[in-house]
Amino acid sequence: MQTHSSSVVAVKAAEALLALTDRAYPTVEEYVRTLERNSHALRRANPSHASLQTTQREILSTVEDADTDSVDAAKEATRDAVESVVDRVQSAKERAAERAVEYVEDGTTLLTHDYSSTVLEAIERTVAAGAELEVYCTEARPRYLGRKMVRTLADLDGVEAHLIVDGAAGHFLPEIDQVVVGMDCIVEDTLYNRIGTYPLAATAHDSGVPVRVVGAEAKVVTGGFAFENEHRSVSEVIREPADGFAVENPAYDATPTRLLDAAITDERVHEF
Repeated sequence: MQTHSSSVVAVKAAEALLALTDRAYPTVEEYVRTLERNSHALRRANPSHASLQTTQREILSTVEDADTDSVDAAKEATRDAVESVVDRVQSAKERAAERAVEYVEDGTTLLTHDYSSTVLEAIERTVAAGAELEVYCTEARPRYLGRKMVRTLADLDGVEAHLIVDGAAGHFLPEIDQVVVGMDCIVEDTLYNRIGTYPLAATAHDSGVPVRVVGAEAKVVTGGFAFENEHRSVSEVIREPADGFAVENPAYDATPTRLLDAAITDERVHEF
């Protein structure tokens, strides 16, 4: 969860449940209880991860609703449910990326924040069609996931890639045609995404630069989901002892959707 995009995390968590199908269980009830316990542990790892929460709940409810009469049948229901979830997550990312390509023209200069596999795929599809892009990537401190993004982009023909420190975004925005970022989730009128998204979106909005987010429609939540921020280790920020002061390291921030131009998903485009 610290080094991969949210869609990758959801897929890895779903596939992790398959390990349970290799074990022996005396009854269907015991197998389902074990599945529920492990799924709950995965969800507890990040209660605010929308994709993780929804996909895990879907797998569990699918197996429970199957009402199988043997352990082997319950295991097969689990495999089918995991395969269905993984296929949907991956295809949603692909469709969202394909839709985002429509908003990126040849010669466009983009600015992106953090690492988003969906944004990356949109860029890959754009240049594969013959376009040439200039892309600025923020470092996304303190985990520096922007470095992973820019290294990947640098290997693409048709992309001129730049790495900038987070605080330099405002300096480069006059050269930017649009800001494109991924999303952890959108709840009502708030985008929750990697820390640093809010000041970037606010500065871009003030500069008249459109801000678009790309992700699966499943990440757009209308209710029944309470986002809880994650506060990560102090060691990510400072190595020496923090004597006499506190170190704050939140993982996400909240961006009002009024600062966004659109959220592009696999199913539709939400305009704000």
